[in-house]
Amino acid sequence: MEEKAIGVVAGYFAKIGVAAIRITDGELKIGDRIRIKGHSTDLEETIESMQAEHKNIDVATKGMDVGLKVKDRVREHDVVYILT
Repeated sequence: MEEKAIGVVAGYFAKIGVAAIRITDGELKIGDRIRIKGHSTDLEETIESMQAEHKNIDVATKGMDVGLKVKDRVREHDVVYILT
C-alpha cells in the first residue's frame, strides 16, 4: 500500500481515546484507512467516525481540525498517512 502524509496529531485525549488531527493536505473520509506514525507510535486504523466542532462529519479537508477515535495512544506531532 502507498502512504501519503495527510496530517499531523495535534493532541490526544486518553480518557476517551480520541486523537485531534490537523489535516495539512488532501481530504479524509469515513472508511479511509490511515496509519499514524511517530517515534514510539505505529498503528493502522479504518476511520469509522469523525467529528469537527463537536458535530459528526463524513469528509475533512485541508485546514480542518478533526477528532478521530483511535484504538491506541498517539502522540502530538505524530504524522498521519492515508493508505491507498
